[in-house]
Amino acid sequence: MIVLGLTGSIGMGKSTTAKMFEEAGVPVHDSDEAVHRLYRGKATPLIEEAFPGSTHNGVVDRNLLGQKVLGNPEALKLLEAIIHPLVRADADAFLEHHRKLGAPIAVLDIPLLFETGGRNRVDKVVVVTAAPEIQRQRVLDRPGMTEEKFRTILAKQMPDDEKRARADFIIDTGKGLDAARSAVAVIIDALSRAE
Repeated sequence: MIVLGLTGSIGMGKSTTAKMFEEAGVPVHDSDEAVHRLYRGKATPLIEEAFPGSTHNGVVDRNLLGQKVLGNPEALKLLEAIIHPLVRADADAFLEHHRKLGAPIAVLDIPLLFETGGRNRVDKVVVVTAAPEIQRQRVLDRPGMTEEKFRTILAKQMPDDEKRARADFIIDTGKGLDAARSAVAVIIDALSRAE
């Protein structure tokens, strides 16, 4: 089974592209979705222990947790030390399940793939990209997003040109949904023939 890493900076269209892989029959593990599940399960007692008062009724309260972690690099490191291994274990179980089912390709959707050393966990990498002005507009259209928040997020991410330089495949989502869907089909075909 070929493990394909899917990544891209904020607002580049990664989630939409992940759905296109799913629509084409490729199983996708979404790291963000795994975090949401873990915040309602396995991670809850660990986070409550590390950050007392950050959970409510057995679920991590993201707002309360955010108050304790945002702007506090040490707290953020502690949170990442709790959540990253759990997400990785979740992804490993996902891959094992689909390997047993005989899936030829599986996708790991990892927002910070390069930043967190995830490159060694995948066989090939797809980077989604778009022109900076398209990215900026998409992000600022999100509820609660500000120019300052956007800049802070971007500062933590590897620059887009560097991600593209490290990619095995690039999908420009700024060219529209049909072009992105075609690019997904080309990648699936190329990987299927490479097996």
